[in-house]
Amino acid sequence: MFLRRNRSLWCMPQVLICGKQEAYINNLRALFSARSNSNELPRKFKRSERKPMVTSVNELKRKARREKHERLLVREVTLSAPENGLLVKSLVPVARDVLAARDRLLDCAAKVVMHTSIYFCRLCGEVHVGDPPHKIKTCNVVGSQMNKEHVWEKGGLKNVLPVVKSYHLYDRIGRAVSHNERLQVDRIPAILELCVQAGVDILEYPTRRRKFPVYYVAGRIIEFEKRFPNDLASVKDINEYGFWENRKKLICDEKYKASTNDDLQGIAVRGMEAWEKMQLGATKLMQKYAVQTCGYCSEVQVGPKGHRVRQCQAFKHQMRDGQHAWQEATLDDLIPIVYVWHVKNPHNNELLVDSLKRYYGKLPAVVEMFAQAGACVGDNYCSLMREDVTVPEVAEEKLVV
Repeated sequence: MFLRRNRSLWCMPQVLICGKQEAYINNLRALFSARSNSNELPRKFKRSERKPMVTSVNELKRKARREKHERLLVREVTLSAPENGLLVKSLVPVARDVLAARDRLLDCAAKVVMHTSIYFCRLCGEVHVGDPPHKIKTCNVVGSQMNKEHVWEKGGLKNVLPVVKSYHLYDRIGRAVSHNERLQVDRIPAILELCVQAGVDILEYPTRRRKFPVYYVAGRIIEFEKRFPNDLASVKDINEYGFWENRKKLICDEKYKASTNDDLQGIAVRGMEAWEKMQLGATKLMQKYAVQTCGYCSEVQVGPKGHRVRQCQAFKHQMRDGQHAWQEATLDDLIPIVYVWHVKNPHNNELLVDSLKRYYGKLPAVVEMFAQAGACVGDNYCSLMREDVTVPEVAEEKLVV
């Protein structure tokens, strides 16, 4: 103890003398440090792992016990909208805004894609926005190369904005789609189905609008309205399952004509605003209208319960007879986000190398595409971009502590 105390007293003058020098060294370390305040990206789950549940298992068990107790007591349970079949009036304008923002986003993205280089790996599916594609060795799948480098191919809008589809329900609180009906029911984008169930009327995809609420008695739903309204009784395009077969298909998302009158930066700014507006509106809708997803695969079903189609090929699907393990969905399940490496200087043809990958940030692919076209990135993405980290040169990387 005596020697340690003397040693500390002996080191005190040296620390005082070199205080400014140490502060200068610490500033340099902080400038080139790979550690930042960036938010953690969504972790990639293993094949055997299940998605984290929004509602805890204990809470689901308590809810099931309450519902079982209510079924034993034969009495009417008052349901609120939208569980009683009625619409939430305050969310109808939100649903219309979300659908309009989606159309505007697809239009702007289709125009920007024509002026932006999009690449995807044909082995693992990773996406890169910009030219040239990066050299980061992260391709670690079956059939990949020994050096884990990607095999790039030209991509398009579907790589930047992947579409998750859901079965269209004529009656959202009716019975679920069975396995035998899987080819008779249309599959449309999940965000579009959510807007339809929330109050948007589309001629190609009609849905049932109730004027009176349903009754919930002893675990069963009882209603006194006709299955099809009187004004639709003469329509011959309704089959026995309640779905319309002869419909006009919506225009393909990628068949948008580019306009030469608008500048590229203005289109990117409007596309960025539409992206944020669509996400914000979808979050509000999901707080009231239930969306289900499989815990092991990317299947999504908009509605209070999942379908019964046996097509799951994920972990231990044999034990479930091919049925999905349904649970409450999140916004990332409804609108999947593809994260790409962020290029800080896209106009200088900056090449991202593997030795400096810990200094690079990431962004959603659609945000990165609009950012390279001239749009400003919101503050909520600054931490993911890792703007507080300075990327050193390749020769300087070995000097960074």
